[in-house]
Amino acid sequence: MLSIACLDSMNLFDIFHGRVAAILDDFVTTGKLVSYEPSRFVVEPPKDSGLGDLACNAAMVFAKEAKAGFGAPRTFAEAICERLKASDGVIAAEVAGPGFINIRLHPELYADVLRAVLRNPENYGRPEKGRAGALRGGVNVEYVSANPTGPMHVGHGRGAVFGDALASLLAFSGCKVTREYYINDSGAQVDVLARSAFLRYREALGETIVIPEGLYPGDYLKPVGAQLATAHGRSLLDLQEIEWLPIVKKAAIDAMMEMIRADLAALNIRHDHFFSERALHAVVNGVSPIEASIDWLRGRGLVYEGRLPPPKGQLPEDWEDREQTLFRSTDFGDDVDRALKKSDGSPTYFAADIAYHKDKIDRGYGTLVDVWGADHGGYVKRMNAAVAALSAGTVKLDVKLCQLVKLMRNGEPVKMSKRAGDFVTLREVVDEVGVDAVRFMMLYRKNDAPLDFDLARVIEQSKDNAVFYVQYAHARAKSVLRQAKAAFPDLDLAPLAHVDAQLHLLQDEGEKELARSLAQYPRVIESAAAAHEPHRIAFFLHDLASQFHSHWNRGKDHPTVRFVNSEMREMTQARISLVLCMIAVLASGLGILGVSAPEEMR
Repeated sequence: MLSIACLDSMNLFDIFHGRVAAILDDFVTTGKLVSYEPSRFVVEPPKDSGLGDLACNAAMVFAKEAKAGFGAPRTFAEAICERLKASDGVIAAEVAGPGFINIRLHPELYADVLRAVLRNPENYGRPEKGRAGALRGGVNVEYVSANPTGPMHVGHGRGAVFGDALASLLAFSGCKVTREYYINDSGAQVDVLARSAFLRYREALGETIVIPEGLYPGDYLKPVGAQLATAHGRSLLDLQEIEWLPIVKKAAIDAMMEMIRADLAALNIRHDHFFSERALHAVVNGVSPIEASIDWLRGRGLVYEGRLPPPKGQLPEDWEDREQTLFRSTDFGDDVDRALKKSDGSPTYFAADIAYHKDKIDRGYGTLVDVWGADHGGYVKRMNAAVAALSAGTVKLDVKLCQLVKLMRNGEPVKMSKRAGDFVTLREVVDEVGVDAVRFMMLYRKNDAPLDFDLARVIEQSKDNAVFYVQYAHARAKSVLRQAKAAFPDLDLAPLAHVDAQLHLLQDEGEKELARSLAQYPRVIESAAAAHEPHRIAFFLHDLASQFHSHWNRGKDHPTVRFVNSEMREMTQARISLVLCMIAVLASGLGILGVSAPEEMR
């Protein structure tokens, strides 16, 4: 076994990034390189695996800083290669094109990676302690935040799954994560909800009702009306709207949030904290959190009274040229300054959002992630400006927009739900196709790309169904263990028992390819967490499953590459070691996505 420094990090790409950085440090010390920034260069898999195991662009990135010491980037790259050739575990280091570096590793390094997985399968892929987790104050991931006006629809489900998987990914990476839900329980839409529920209350008392346009028509409000009738009898009918509205509003919001929590639970989604928008409007010691936030900004010269230029294009009907209370958002990269108060003096939605994000910052979070629907894209710049102002640039806000979901069945659009009135509910979809299919397929596209979700295709048992394909790889790998146990009843299948297996026997190209892919998992985790993109995990798992299935299928025609051979115990044990690593990585990735890893599939 080769001895490689920092193998406990289990990330070959990170290890060799450190080695290249050490070489560059020496060049700086000797005056051949002016300076360099480690985060600017990468060590990654080459686009063509035939070129090697690792590729590095350092010589190209720092060509200007190295020109005086080395001249052309290729000469600089050759100098780095000469140093890498003497590095432990390197078979070859070569320059390609104008200065790219390709590195070929000793196969024993991959055996060491497999041993690292076998020693600690549950933690393989986690970054070194203290790296991702060192984010100041931890991460607040706010997701779903659907208006509490009815059951969740499929579009809400995409943001819910994305936010939940991202939170799991960040937690796996060592971050302290809070999963938060912002309850939009203030404003005109909840008044509409209350009026809609009041109609159902009258219906529960025996009246025949007609739901006018503009109110919510769904049957889901019938139980709310019945509960109000049971609790209040006919007494609410004797009250004016200003009197019954708060009573009905509270009952309706509570009922809707109970429904939403149940819908989320059906998707195995949970939140650590629920924040009520009403709390931002509540007056404490003579001032609301919204007013306090505006005063805080005003005290720093970031709020003024002024006029905004008319919006470009056709003017909205409600636009008026008047003096307003404005936030200097252009000082922080926004296109225009933003209004904080409406013409009637009440706060704008933006003012409430400022107060909410100030509350998050005051709670000590160093990174904020907001998961929004795509229709909020025009709101991103102003919110980034607000967080920059509120935190003096010390807190990072990352807004993730989730595009629409088009629900299909065998390629045809799905009809609307009778229960919801005008959309298909998320719960109906989960009940039909299952949690795993919904979660995996919601993550099998990048969040900002439109998604066609076909109810028929996501339950097919075929390689064209991505979630089945990945889960089947895990189940198939488990079946290999059962075959091995049948062939060798005394074989210990615990991962730790295989650390000393003869892994040098894994000479087949398919086996080597699987080991190389397994070695990429820590890098995939790190890059996905840094970019806040859990779909990278889904893509990686599908590619890994595809490789595993291909290698399995080769065994049908070539018995010598089968995982289990009853006449070759050491070879079987080496291959079982590889299978155990496959199981660990598939289970780990699926766990991050919130998808089950089945023992068998029929």
